[in-house]
Amino acid sequence: MGQTAFAQDLLDQNYRALAGKTAVNLKEAYGGDVILVVNTASKCGFTPQYEGLEALQRKYSARGFTVLGFPSNDFKGQEPGEEAQIKEFCTLTYGVKFPMFEKVHVKGEETTPLYRELEKATGVSPGWNFHKYLIARDGTVVANFPSKVKPDDAALVAAIERELKAKRPSK
Repeated sequence: MGQTAFAQDLLDQNYRALAGKTAVNLKEAYGGDVILVVNTASKCGFTPQYEGLEALQRKYSARGFTVLGFPSNDFKGQEPGEEAQIKEFCTLTYGVKFPMFEKVHVKGEETTPLYRELEKATGVSPGWNFHKYLIARDGTVVANFPSKVKPDDAALVAAIERELKAKRPSK
């Protein structure tokens, strides 16, 4: 199976919007965009990265970029709240408007399918909250960045800008 076919399958998954009832198919909603997938947590030393992630969303969304946030309580219980509480916190504290999805597991036996595929594609699973995976317009995972890499880090921004130059594939 080719890398692109594998990668497109990576996005062909459904997740509920945070505190919502309706599932969103990631491929249908975001296929062809440059995507930054991030596992988030509200009570973590990296939580202020929400602000930088939202800044990336505002800066690049018109060019076909989106951040997709997936809250997870897998690291030292740093996302203990219910989805409605998480949504309220992200919105009121950090002004998050980028798409946030249901609370998931990103490590261990209960790892959600998206994160299983991200790990399979990169050989890297999140070591902590706010691990970032960059997905190209064709659906291939082109980079991943550990938690300590801030959203405004030069290497991350350069990788996003490089991928935004690629033509959007026909759907």
